[in-house]
Amino acid sequence: MYFIGIGGIGMSALARYFIAGGFDVAGYDRTSTFLTDELKHENCDIHFADNIRQIPGNFKNRKNKNETLVIYTPAIPENHSELMYFRKHNYDIMKRSEVLGLITKDTKGIAIAGTHGKTTVSAIIAHILKQSDLDCTAFLGGISKNYNTNFLLGKSDFVVLEADEFDRSFLQLFPYLAVITSIDADHLDIYGDKKTLKESFKQFANQIREGGKLVIREGLDFNGFKRHELEQYTYSLEGEADFYVRNLAIKDGLYVFDIVTPGKTIEKVHFGFPGLMNVENAVAAAGVAWVLKVPPETIRKALLYFNGVKRRFDFQIKTDNLIYIDDYAHHPKELKSCIHSVRELFPGKKICGIFQPHLYSRTMYLAGDFAASLDELDELILLDIYPAREMPIEGVSSKIIFDKMKLQNKTICKKNKLLDLIRNKNFEILITLGAGDIDKLVDPIKSILLNKNHWA
Repeated sequence: MYFIGIGGIGMSALARYFIAGGFDVAGYDRTSTFLTDELKHENCDIHFADNIRQIPGNFKNRKNKNETLVIYTPAIPENHSELMYFRKHNYDIMKRSEVLGLITKDTKGIAIAGTHGKTTVSAIIAHILKQSDLDCTAFLGGISKNYNTNFLLGKSDFVVLEADEFDRSFLQLFPYLAVITSIDADHLDIYGDKKTLKESFKQFANQIREGGKLVIREGLDFNGFKRHELEQYTYSLEGEADFYVRNLAIKDGLYVFDIVTPGKTIEKVHFGFPGLMNVENAVAAAGVAWVLKVPPETIRKALLYFNGVKRRFDFQIKTDNLIYIDDYAHHPKELKSCIHSVRELFPGKKICGIFQPHLYSRTMYLAGDFAASLDELDELILLDIYPAREMPIEGVSSKIIFDKMKLQNKTICKKNKLLDLIRNKNFEILITLGAGDIDKLVDPIKSILLNKNHWA
């Protein structure tokens, strides 16, 4: 198995699946990360230059090409020399989503779709199933803190995975059970408009196997969808649905609530993963577990001991004087939810956010929505756009968000100047936000804050 883009969170999970299966695995990625370091420790041959000569010899030996599968991510450009080499010599080549489709074809795939919330819901579902008699294999879009990995190997037929709408990848999946968390405008460079995006989600739901199950957030304008041979359920944080929250309170830093189900209410759930959006994510996961007949007591206990996902409302510093949180939020709805959750947990404290926009196209289409969400902060430090797979778009920069904002206490800062800026500021609450490479700044920021406040 040869991976082009092996260091991505989804690709690395897939690589671990094949390593666990005893396959010879190698690959390329643009940069070295902790994920590629871990794969190297698992005897995976990885290089970081787009160079055909660095492909290991047994993968380039064309006598073996019928025994070799090349897997690539859509983020890889079409003119990538290694991808072109394998195409020229007629190797079997598949996108990651196609491979996931094959893996789940003959298993009970549990596919979580939505423009946000996928990773957290997937991680909670996987955790509950791991703590139950059902077990599961899971491909996660983040690092589970309970298991310190993005891949879990199980012994049952259940496979938990994220159904990614980018590049219409989720249309390669034909799951046994699907969850839809949200259908907000996103990836409009792919879909053109929200109506087309919604139609793609409907097509995904139509690919649930006959006799399968669908769990969808109440209130989506998608709710008119109906297939009579499916078991269909709704979930909600506020307002009644098949699964919903009642008696929500905060006690000793934990959310405490009841989860009402179509059967027995799961009472006095204690959930320590912060953020109201994560309470809603927990309800979705509990709904899936209930549908799969996991006992209520197992669901309650698993939620109590769920530790979260790295870069999802991830506390780096938590003292009486300073809170520092790192979060993957990169869509306006996610930003607003994160900021509101921080305000709920720490009322009266001043919140400063450092935001790195992700993608030129997303910034161009959603600049006004980003501005409105970031206006919820008390202070903003705005970084340049992280381009990911895209080339620059003329006239599109962080400044188009900046100029639309009403907040007065805001600064545009180059990434290489950020640490100096932080050294000269004091904070009550600091949040780093974004899906680009802002995560590489988390440890340096944390170190500066600890040294400044003599907590090292």
